[in-house]
Amino acid sequence: MVLSLGTICLVSSALLAGVYALTKEPIEKAAAAKTTASIKMVLPEFEGEPEAASIESNGKKYEYYVARKGGEPVGYAILASSTGFGGPVSLMVGVTSDGIIYNTAVLSQSETPGLGAKCTEESFSGQFRNLDPAKTRLSVKKDGGDIDAITASTITSRAYVAAVNNALAIYKAIVWGGAPDVTTGASASSKDEPAECEAAPADSLHVQPEANAQEE
Repeated sequence: MVLSLGTICLVSSALLAGVYALTKEPIEKAAAAKTTASIKMVLPEFEGEPEAASIESNGKKYEYYVARKGGEPVGYAILASSTGFGGPVSLMVGVTSDGIIYNTAVLSQSETPGLGAKCTEESFSGQFRNLDPAKTRLSVKKDGGDIDAITASTITSRAYVAAVNNALAIYKAIVWGGAPDVTTGASASSKDEPAECEAAPADSLHVQPEANAQEE
């Protein structure tokens, strides 16, 4: 019995190692292609390959890419995230060398389908294209800002805005020095507001009942 179990373990381990070896390179190439596509989406035209870099604060590294044209930086593609309703909302945020948010792209999110997941749609994300932070209050209108929140998904909207603000904090640290002042989650407004139901017909969302939980 010991010999049989040992043989099964060895064969299983060998198979897993083989599968990992075969899929490692294609997975890495796919991830690199996705990153490159995201950088091209959020920054103006640049030359060559963007330069990967990072900045550290409080023991945590924040990654970004520097894109150049004619030897000068045209912008920074910054990886930023915040905690939404269903988990982290991760973005690639493009900030030009003069501090304008050129565009944003969602890298990953696990928000409620048909509700918070709409953060990937142009009707919401388009608000952050060619946005001047000096002329815009970067918070949702419910919190006194200029950003239209996704209907019945304020927490997701706040998380998206928080991630953009985090990217701006990282940009300022890159350009001006110092440590970036970032937040880990989408904060609620100053008042303790009652949660709003993600009001949408369950049959139109095709989600499990627990997915229609309470979101501010």
